[in-house]
Amino acid sequence: MILLACCLGFATPVFAQATNKKPQPKLPALVEVLKDIEYAKPNGISLKLDLYRPKAAKEPLPVIVFVHGGGWKNGNKDRGRRGAWMVPYGFAIASINYRLTDKGQWPDQINDCYAAVRWVRENAKKYNLDDQHVGCWGTSAGGHLVALMGTRTFNGKEKTSSRVQAVMDWYGPSELLTMPPNNVGNGRTEADIAQSNGAKLLGATVRDVPKLARDASALDNVSRGDAPFLIMHGTADKGVPLVQSEKLDAKLRAHGVESTLLALEGAGHGGPEFITPEAKKITLNFFTKHLKR
Repeated sequence: MILLACCLGFATPVFAQATNKKPQPKLPALVEVLKDIEYAKPNGISLKLDLYRPKAAKEPLPVIVFVHGGGWKNGNKDRGRRGAWMVPYGFAIASINYRLTDKGQWPDQINDCYAAVRWVRENAKKYNLDDQHVGCWGTSAGGHLVALMGTRTFNGKEKTSSRVQAVMDWYGPSELLTMPPNNVGNGRTEADIAQSNGAKLLGATVRDVPKLARDASALDNVSRGDAPFLIMHGTADKGVPLVQSEKLDAKLRAHGVESTLLALEGAGHGGPEFITPEAKKITLNFFTKHLKR
């Protein structure tokens, strides 16, 4: 596997061939999970998270909010277990459920993510968390949401800040209007795009609600002062084109925001290339730099 770094001031590293074994995430020793903690209840819907943390920690722990993928219609917080390997390095992982498209439409999903960050800060003392250092990590649709957590501000009043200090986006769509499933062509019909995941998220065919689509696209919300980004994306991703991450990375850097894009040669929409020792080292260095005191 060749891992390419596309970032202002970063060299291009070349790494060894990754194995094709399917990763089997195991909970590291001395790590505990506090499951099914309710962090919000919008419209009577109980939203829960699992908190992964060391069994013993002397100092308050910086937190990474994990947001799962699944096309905004599938998936759950159990997928956050893949991030438990970071806990022994002095982090807590808060893996969240959020309203899927059978329960809510945009902006419910991002509002749930904001609520999770507020919960972390408001409950920091109870769980020995560092309320000043909160990052996020998401995959696919979760990558889409964490990219917005780093660029889009909450549209309303809040007593507790929902802003994050670092974002790791794994192959998330950054511009809904240009995502292939949302546009007619290459065998896709009007009926097809009306049933796309993007249409289910927004409640209408994406091209028919361009203002809403831009509100739900990190590319259209970038501004100076946004959180630093680490973006990972496979060059052979057939679900979300690599250009989605390339455009986001370029716009972030054009606005003076620190951004690193790692294009994983030959990787698809996820896979073992994302959890090689080299990729894990880059992940750990990124969050250590931006979330540790």
